[in-house]
Amino acid sequence: IHLATENEQYLSELSDHAGCFKETRTVEFIFLLSEKWHLDESARYQAVELLERFMIKQVEQICKTSRENVKSREQGQGSSWSSLKDQIYDTFVLRLVSCIQLASKLSLHYNIVNSDTALKFLQSLKYSYTKQELLESELAILRSLHFQINVSTPLAYVELLLEVLGHNGCLLPSKPLHQMCMQLLDFSYLTRDSIYDTLLKIAIENSTPSKLQVAKFLTVKEDFMLLAVGIISTSVFILNPGHWKQVVEHLNYITGITSQSIVEFSYAVLKHIVGSTTP
Repeated sequence: IHLATENEQYLSELSDHAGCFKETRTVEFIFLLSEKWHLDESARYQAVELLERFMIKQVEQICKTSRENVKSREQGQGSSWSSLKDQIYDTFVLRLVSCIQLASKLSLHYNIVNSDTALKFLQSLKYSYTKQELLESELAILRSLHFQINVSTPLAYVELLLEVLGHNGCLLPSKPLHQMCMQLLDFSYLTRDSIYDTLLKIAIENSTPSKLQVAKFLTVKEDFMLLAVGIISTSVFILNPGHWKQVVEHLNYITGITSQSIVEFSYAVLKHIVGSTTP
């Protein structure tokens, strides 16, 4: 109930720019770096969500500053839009590393990415940041997010729903199912746009959605509960197809998400796994 409420609250306050910083290359960068530093799964998802939320705040603040500086620029003062954009480009990798550092500090396994490790990596990319700049970057993210960085990730939704399924008597082999969910969750993050593009076309029964339909679909793309049930449903379909309908019914009962929505999400994921349009 707490996660459902949190999810609804997040969706009700959703920025128009939500999802802009979950581009495949960015997510892949975070996943690979988290793997290099031996972080657990929760840390990498947390890092993606932290970077997304921080960058949206930063972009919105820069846009606001840019508008406020219009009069100043007309008088020959103030920063140009291009220089404001440069602020984002120039510090993006630093912010990404800082988000991974912060996520590592929230991890239950306490495998923290310290400043020396982070600086060594940044230096390997020819960046010349100091420990002070690294610390200031972490503080900038914390302040921008008002120190609210322990956000729930889709992984938390998946694991809790798996617990509820087991408690309700939907007995499935837990370890292989959890592992399959992890792989599919990674896959959904790395092929996010393709999966949701397919899902949108299914929902509107049209291969060319309008801009308004795309905009309205944003809440679907950011719905962690829908993502979690879709990942579990798809995992069960792959591992235990005989139990699939039962699990879909259970997930519908637990979350209130319609069976049709769950099935459509599973289809969208499977389509991109097998690379085929065959139902």
